[in-house]
Amino acid sequence: MENTPASNFLQTIITEDLASGRVREVVTRFPPEPNGYLHIGHAKSISVNFGLAEANGGRCNLRFDDTNPEKESQEYIESILEDVRWLGYTWDGEVRYASSYFQQLYDWAVYLVEKGEAYVCDLNAEQAREYRGTLTEPGRNSPYRDRSVQENLDLLARMRAGEFEEGEKVLRAKIDMASPNMNMRDPILYRIRKVPHHQTGDEWVIYPTYDFAHGQEDAIEGITHSICTLEFEDHRPLYDWFIEHLPVDSRPRQYEFGRLNPSYTITSKRKLKQLVEEGIVAGWDDPRMPTVSGMRRRGYTPAAIRKFCDMIGTTRSDGVVDVAMLEFAIREDLNENAPRAMCVLNPLKVVLTDYPEEKLESISAPCHPSREEFGQRELPFTRELYIDADDFREEANKKYKRLVLGKRVRLRNAYVIEADEVVKDGEGNIIEVRAHTIPNTLGENPEDGIRPRGVIHWVSVRAGRRAEVRLYDRLFTDEAPDKGENDFLDSINPDSLTVVEQAWIEPALADAEPEQGYQFEREGYFVADRYDHRAEHPVFNRTIGLRDTWTN
Repeated sequence: MENTPASNFLQTIITEDLASGRVREVVTRFPPEPNGYLHIGHAKSISVNFGLAEANGGRCNLRFDDTNPEKESQEYIESILEDVRWLGYTWDGEVRYASSYFQQLYDWAVYLVEKGEAYVCDLNAEQAREYRGTLTEPGRNSPYRDRSVQENLDLLARMRAGEFEEGEKVLRAKIDMASPNMNMRDPILYRIRKVPHHQTGDEWVIYPTYDFAHGQEDAIEGITHSICTLEFEDHRPLYDWFIEHLPVDSRPRQYEFGRLNPSYTITSKRKLKQLVEEGIVAGWDDPRMPTVSGMRRRGYTPAAIRKFCDMIGTTRSDGVVDVAMLEFAIREDLNENAPRAMCVLNPLKVVLTDYPEEKLESISAPCHPSREEFGQRELPFTRELYIDADDFREEANKKYKRLVLGKRVRLRNAYVIEADEVVKDGEGNIIEVRAHTIPNTLGENPEDGIRPRGVIHWVSVRAGRRAEVRLYDRLFTDEAPDKGENDFLDSINPDSLTVVEQAWIEPALADAEPEQGYQFEREGYFVADRYDHRAEHPVFNRTIGLRDTWTN
């Protein structure tokens, strides 16, 4: 990976902080909540936090902000760990958890109560909303705001002991109910949740809010640059308030950058979960999902995702990024690095009438046209071949550069052939093409000077293997499926998945390793499915077509 600092406003801040001596070492963190699978937006955040630390000789922590056990699970934790590793990043030391700091956070909550800067409030959720005020009107003080320190300490201890029911009481900071920043209007520090925690079990029945926990976790870990997306900008005064009012050992600073919003994409965890739960997709790792695990299963590479994150840059403004940029990044990567192979998606049999029936010829072909180190592959060539049905017409104009009756075409890496006649079924459908080879054209042009119209791909009928090929496309037809009056489900692309069960592949592809990517010549980029591909039943997923078919 590159170690040269990227040119952006965050790097400028870090450079100045190092030069001035404000920090001696850069320490960042990636703090996902384990309540879903990581998506492309998280990949951007990962690249920013890990990338800045790496580029400046620093460290990046991986910390799970697991303060909401109702929506969290070990499954999500394991998937996040795997995604970060797969993207090529290494976190500093052990994996960290907010839950590891629960006792310290509670002690700090007690500290704020003792200082008269936090209180236990009995308002229910509806009453709290009423007292909070609006964007244009100040809030009102809770009637419980002036409880004594001793009463608040007693109530907090009883909350901790489980004496009260959920929603009966909360602990709030005592800041300013008239603040123009809604986040400063006596925010909640602790709420009662009688739910077992995936890390701490039944030890706690009260849990800190994200706002209270986040900055203090950063301080505990010595984070120097706490990098968030722009929706946390209004939370920064609260972040700073806690740091200033608690006896923490370090003073992290929060910075915000614009989040990644790709076109034709949903990144709301709630809505992604809805897609899974309603069976619109096959799971969090469905290749149509914008999750890291979904993109991985579809054949996207870590290098392409990191390249995309570099291409779009890191700025202080939100905006929509054309998903075609991500598709460009994967095409560019696979064009350079994916070995070539042949797959016929819509088979039509061609019989070479002049080729011996029992003969099986092995033809050598490059695995990559410009990468000699990829070596050669052997293609079995026989009398009967499959070509794609779209590569043959009985009649066609000169613009059609494939096989036509009475005309010639070259079989990729093999002979020039000429079509002689067709065989049709009772309904008039072509079921077979009869053709002959042009002599001495293996790697050579015809001696009679008549050039073939074009080049088509093929697979031997006798030696080829049948495969299942899943043709994936964008999940949404609307450029902004999450905007406007319509439900985002109204924009689901009905053609986002087509399954071809009778495709034919080069025989060696059956033994491909799961997650091995290929360019299927003239068809696009494909990958052996991570879970379902096996030698006796090959399964390939389309990563992306050879060219953008969505451009108007």
